[in-house]
Amino acid sequence: MAIIGYARVSTAEQDPQLQHDALEAAGALRVFTDHGASGANTERPQLAACLDHLRAGDVLTVWKLDRLGRNTADVLRVVDDLHERGIDFRSLTEGLSTEGAMGRAMLTIMAAFAQLERDVIRERTMAGLAVAAANGRLGGRRPKFDATHAAKAREYRAKGMSAPEIAKLLEMSRASVYRLLADTVARS
Repeated sequence: MAIIGYARVSTAEQDPQLQHDALEAAGALRVFTDHGASGANTERPQLAACLDHLRAGDVLTVWKLDRLGRNTADVLRVVDDLHERGIDFRSLTEGLSTEGAMGRAMLTIMAAFAQLERDVIRERTMAGLAVAAANGRLGGRRPKFDATHAAKAREYRAKGMSAPEIAKLLEMSRASVYRLLADTVARS
């Protein structure tokens, strides 16, 4: 029997070290890690490699249930496939293990609650964005450059300066200069 770990972070900037530490403390001999792979994304090459690596008697271990998949159906499909192959599953944070019928039943319930939590958060987020839009507020970062910058960019452009020269003078990127000039043209 070998304990094999799987870790996943949703963006390339996130650090899976917390997951790795927990998996190693749980006795994982090897940890497969997907970087920049959303749980909703079915393209998780390291998960596929991990599932291929597992043998009967092994235990697939994850730090948290949602690392395996983002919806109940996906998690249960993977766990059912593991069960058919004689491989157990363990989630450290929730303290779940499929070793035994009660563990499999609890896993099903926990996966359903995890999906419910994600769905409720999504609904609240969408409702909040709708209220903000109705009040005239848009999401995202506020523009870094204002009308004064646009006026200066137009003035320099009228004098025949190139976008890179304008960018250097205004201490901004060339792309920002092009955007300011394009916004000016679009508003005319």
